[in-house]
Amino acid sequence: MPINPIPIWKEAPFLRLIVPLIGGIIAEWYLQLPIIPIGCFFLFSISLYIAFQNLKGFVQYKFYWVNAIAINILVFTLGMMLVHFHDISKHEQWVNNHYQPGDGIIATLQEPLSEKDKSWKALATVEIIDKQQSVMPVEGSILLYLKKDSSLPQLHYGSKIVFYKVLQPIKNSGNPASFDYERYCAFKGIYHQIFLKPNEFVVLIEKNENPLKRFLFATREKTLHIFQTYLHHDKERGLAEALMIGYKDDLDKNLQQSFTNTGVVHIIAISGLHLALVYGVLLFMLKPFSKSRYFRIASPIILILTIWLYSLLSGASPSVMRATVMLSFIIIGESFRKKTSIYNSLSASAFLLLCYNPFLLWEVGFQLSYLAVLSIVIFRKPIYDLIYIKNKTLDLIWQLAALSLSAQILTSPISIFHFHQFPNYFLITNIIAVPLASIVLFGSLLLCLVSFIPILATAIGFILQKAIWLLNSFIEHMETMPGGLWDFLQINIAQTILIYACIIAFSIWLLKKNKNWFLLGSTFLLGFMLLRGFSFWQSYRQHKIIVYNVPQHQAIDFILGRSYAFKGDSLLLEENFLKNFHLKPTRTALRVSSAPKLDGLHYAGHMVEFGSKRILIIDPSFQLAPSKAKTKVDLVIISQNPALKIVRLADAIDCPQWVFDASNPQYKIANWTEECEQLHLSSHSVVDKAAFVMNLD
Repeated sequence: MPINPIPIWKEAPFLRLIVPLIGGIIAEWYLQLPIIPIGCFFLFSISLYIAFQNLKGFVQYKFYWVNAIAINILVFTLGMMLVHFHDISKHEQWVNNHYQPGDGIIATLQEPLSEKDKSWKALATVEIIDKQQSVMPVEGSILLYLKKDSSLPQLHYGSKIVFYKVLQPIKNSGNPASFDYERYCAFKGIYHQIFLKPNEFVVLIEKNENPLKRFLFATREKTLHIFQTYLHHDKERGLAEALMIGYKDDLDKNLQQSFTNTGVVHIIAISGLHLALVYGVLLFMLKPFSKSRYFRIASPIILILTIWLYSLLSGASPSVMRATVMLSFIIIGESFRKKTSIYNSLSASAFLLLCYNPFLLWEVGFQLSYLAVLSIVIFRKPIYDLIYIKNKTLDLIWQLAALSLSAQILTSPISIFHFHQFPNYFLITNIIAVPLASIVLFGSLLLCLVSFIPILATAIGFILQKAIWLLNSFIEHMETMPGGLWDFLQINIAQTILIYACIIAFSIWLLKKNKNWFLLGSTFLLGFMLLRGFSFWQSYRQHKIIVYNVPQHQAIDFILGRSYAFKGDSLLLEENFLKNFHLKPTRTALRVSSAPKLDGLHYAGHMVEFGSKRILIIDPSFQLAPSKAKTKVDLVIISQNPALKIVRLADAIDCPQWVFDASNPQYKIANWTEECEQLHLSSHSVVDKAAFVMNLD
């Protein structure tokens, strides 16, 4: 199927509109322009468009490009305005514009409590600030953490609480290349968090509930109760909950990582696969009524309402919303006996979702979802046509393989950019896991439908549990296969763009047999190789020390070239989650791996020599030896909460830089920082100022 961009561009008007919309969204987020000049450009583009429509026909034909410019400016500025108005920090009533420490907060829970290791968590909205003498209505969301305690009062969706504890800003760990959690929360309108003990808040009698959300949460609780009743193993039940309604609080973390490492994490993220099965079940259930004269009117209404209800129940993730909007377009088109362009449906759904929430553009799920569908639409048929198979069973397997291969073409670069890994056995895993997951999802739907018949539900639950066990066992086995995961991959945004440019150019060359596209693709490939070679050259020249911000833990990396030596808590070597979350992103970005011995690194008790630098690491076992002369060092790292005073240490140690890591309590760090200020010593708290990085060259 040769690619011919011109007809596609013409038959998909929303494809032409989505480009300037995305451009405007990106421009406003990074430039942060005031609303007045944006509004002026918006009005100018409208005026230009209206003026053009009033021109004579031959003038419009001659100056058609004026109309195109007007529409593109209009949509571009629309994207900018969407970002401006969707950013709650730009609103006058934003809580941060009026809140002062000591003010009372009245907040409403926007979801049921979810259980964490040491606390309960929920999203809450701030509605009122109590300033003692007056109250002020405000808007804004906060993350609410409640200490696990037997005296904790019952809290549900819609519960209102009052507290006076100071709100804390959401901050990143600050470790190099770590996940930007602060920006992630900002895109959701969340800038603050609070940790409360039972005696630090009061629950009000009144509630603030939305009837639809109350119904959705009640339905979700009913579904969870069904799974808890008929699925008796935690691991299997957790996967069923994730597959059916996107509820992941009970999903085993190691199992979730296994799905990620084997390239089938899309199975446990509610998406088009799940919605298609629900859609198929609905069509089957409605088939007996197809001869009714009201079927043509009632059928699309029932289908659309049900799939939207399911998407909202499952959490309304970007992938399921994309599928829901697209499927809605298809259902409406079929009801009018019209077939729409898949490119137009795809771009229209993206356009509508970005108008609803422009910050979805930065959601990994949004990016992967649209790239996967686009990749399948473009490449599935050409790949499938490469091999002709007569046997129906083998042909079905090849169809699934072609689907999986085509999806990977456009999703792999962005997946590597975000997750720094590639599952080498994704093809085998998908061929087996996707049909198994479909059976599990169908079984889950069936279990919910017959749950009012205990005997039948028990039998289905038993079979379903075995099917989920088989799926889990297969995924965990594939993860242990040698060479299954290509890990520690690192590409930056420029390299990612060049990879996509290569894919586009080479694809057009292969499908249109035009050698000019081959030359262009080769140029992009050369540019990618040069950038990648330069990044490797930079990594070989590294020589630095990093003191990480890992809460309640000591973590220090000594880096030379592409090797590192670690000094810190042994738990960070054993606990995969802590290591992967806090340390792995930095090491991946710097392209370093562990080395048994590092040139120029020598330990002598608490003193470490690395290159030409001397580093003193002070912990509770450190004893200050009496000496007439000061000990000269280049860096002091205070760790693990030693009982000491900076004043006394400064009398014995001559050091230009003092660092306090995250294994120390916050109150002590504050006291030490104050002492350093009084002594005119340079200090760095990794908790307050992010990870400490010292370049030695």
